This record gives sequence, structure tokens and C-alpha cells, in this order.
Amino acid sequence: MPRQPQPAPFDGALVINKPQGKTSHDIVDAVRHLAGFRQIGHLGTLDPLATGVLVLLLGKATRFVRFYTGRRKRYTAGFRFGYATNTFDSEGQPAGPDLAPVLEREVLQQLAAESTGRFEQKPPIFSAKKIHGRPAYELARKNQVVELKAVPVEIFEYRLTGIEGPIARFSIECSSGTYIRSLVDDMGRKLGCGAHLAEICRTAVGEFSLEQAISLEELAQARKDGKFESFLIPLEHLLPNFPRTNVLPVLEKKIRHGGKFNVMPSQLKPGRVELPPGATTHLDTEEAQPPRLRVFSQENKLIAIAEAVVPRTYQPIVVFDPLP
Repeated sequence: MPRQPQPAPFDGALVINKPQGKTSHDIVDAVRHLAGFRQIGHLGTLDPLATGVLVLLLGKATRFVRFYTGRRKRYTAGFRFGYATNTFDSEGQPAGPDLAPVLEREVLQQLAAESTGRFEQKPPIFSAKKIHGRPAYELARKNQVVELKAVPVEIFEYRLTGIEGPIARFSIECSSGTYIRSLVDDMGRKLGCGAHLAEICRTAVGEFSLEQAISLEELAQARKDGKFESFLIPLEHLLPNFPRTNVLPVLEKKIRHGGKFNVMPSQLKPGRVELPPGATTHLDTEEAQPPRLRVFSQENKLIAIAEAVVPRTYQPIVVFDPLP
């Protein structure tokens, strides 16, 4: 008889401040070691060059990944003008001469404004985008032809915050899937001097911000002190934008069996409108369709995420601790 998998000892989200030089997989492996189990996922990777918000989902929270795919991202980034690279960042090979352009604030602000909004963006060839099952960067490193299709992205804020010599710094809020490196290369081409991404920090993924992020060293110390869970955001606090309802035990049993159920408007509590400090200005690029609902027991334990099938009738699409 096959052994039943043991439930994860921790459930919830963890916001890590990723250091430069580490891959996102390095961070996941380190947290798996500290937590003592492997059921840990993430809400979008960061390049080794990047620092900042890396959101990890532990235990039952890994089932929330599908609901976070549309979360907006916020970055601060330094664009180094006058020097282009084949990877569009500081880790690549030179793709032209090293120049020393004089940057004009008004020109950079205008170029940023022209790229604000929805448009088709072509990912860098040195990216993790898959081509016939292989990451594009593997082919690019072998000097093979890489053809990537442009994908729709949206820039909500693209604001110049300062200029220091050849480096201009920007604050950017964008849709998921946007490549900041491509924004840098595009602006460098328009200026005619080339550019690459010199530094970048992700400051927010939706409601998860740098202000609540912790370092691996802090997490390791918390584990040593027996306080690992104190840094976890519990299941009940995730997806705050979804409305919620509390159900009676008889209805809870039906929901745990996966059955449809009805909710009157008076039984619904709206999702949180005010966002925490440092969060993106709006959580998602677009509202979820059909509407979704967090379902709680009378003891305020999250038991399911449900989706509207017709007005006031919901179908559980994720059930925690379902009944046999």
C-alpha cells in the first residue's frame, strides 16, 4: 500500500527580499531546507541580477498560484545609457561601443510617456521563454537563431526619478510578463546610443511589498528560534481582494464535498479596497471573470475558493481538507 504524503507543517505566503547574484531557484531551495519540506512554489522568478520581492507559497498556499497570475508588478530600475549588451543587462557581452551620452530629463520623460499603456512586447532572446520545450537562453548561448513572438503587456507607470551621469533611474508599474530589460533596450535604441539594465529591484507583487520582505538570514534566525511561522502570511489573509462569506456547518459539509451552494448578497463581505503601504496601485491588470469568493467556516478558517456559475450560485474550485 503506497504511503500517504504527509501534510506540510506550514501553510501560507512568505515574502523574501532576494539578494543580487542568487537565482530564484536558489532561494526556493534555501527555504525548503529551512522549512523542512519541498511543497514550496513562487509567484514569478527574478533574474540573478535583480533584488527585491520574491513571493513564496508554502503548503496549501501553493494552490493559490492560479489566482495570482494577473498581479501587477512594481520595480525601481537603473538604465545605463551608451552601452548596449546582447542580454540587455550588465551580465551580457558588449553589443556596441561604450559611449558617454549626455542625458536630457525632458527627452527621457517623453520616451517613457510614449511607452505607457498597452502594447506588444518582444521578450529578450536571453530569457526563460520556452521554444519547443527549451529555454530561449540555452539556444541564444549557442548562437542559434531565436524567434520569440511579441506578447501583450501594459505599463501603468513609467516615471523618471533621477539621473546620475549615464544612469537614469525609473519607477515602473507593469502587468505580469513585462520585461524591464526590453524597455531599457527599446529606449536605448530610440536615443541612438544603446542601453542596458544596470540594476533592478522588484518592490511589489500586488499586495506583497518590499516593506514586509525579510532576508534569508532573518528567516534562518527565526527558524533557529522556533519562530519560522511568525513570518508567514496565513491562508486566511491571502487574496484580500476576493469577497468572503462565512457558512454554517451544514453548508460547510456540502462545500467540502465540492457541491454548489447559494449565497445571498447580504451574506457577502466585500474584498479589501485599501492596499497596504508599498503595494501596486491596483492588484490585477483586469478583474477576474467570473467573480470568485473566499469561503470561511464559522471558526473563520478558510475552507474553499469558489467561482460564480450564475448570480448568487457558486462552485468550489479549490477545497481545503475535502471530506472523503
